[in-house]
Amino acid sequence: MKFIQFLSGMLLALSSGVMLASELMIYPNEGQDDVQQEQDNYQCYSWAKGESGFDPMDRPTATEPPPEQKNPNTGVGRGALRGAAVGGIIDGSDGAKTGAAVGAVTGGIRRSSANRQNAQAQAQWEQEQAAQYEAARNSYNRAFAACMEGRGYTVR
Repeated sequence: MKFIQFLSGMLLALSSGVMLASELMIYPNEGQDDVQQEQDNYQCYSWAKGESGFDPMDRPTATEPPPEQKNPNTGVGRGALRGAAVGGIIDGSDGAKTGAAVGAVTGGIRRSSANRQNAQAQAQWEQEQAAQYEAARNSYNRAFAACMEGRGYTVR
């Protein structure tokens, strides 16, 4: 589910930040009519897609799966139980109370650290995926523009 949410977010973010082929300004320099421009547009789309390996009509997809989430088998509750068990074995009921407190703090710290590492890994993965998408998109745009310019259009 997070992966689908990421792709949806990436599509929105990239579509606003990356120049799309439909947003390119194309001006016919040699008097081409609308029919000719549509034919040239489609032929250049097909050629640029083949040259770049990128299809701007496809939804963005990740090139690799998202990082695995680290899920330590601990937390405040589990840490407290473990601490109480160890403290109870060592020092009876007083040790159990102390052990529960120490275990709860330790478990909370471990969980917090794992959550922070998971968030950092996810953010890095998202940045890498966005950069790869943008590079592929730019490659397509350059190929498309070169094709259209070769057919007598100004492309900006």
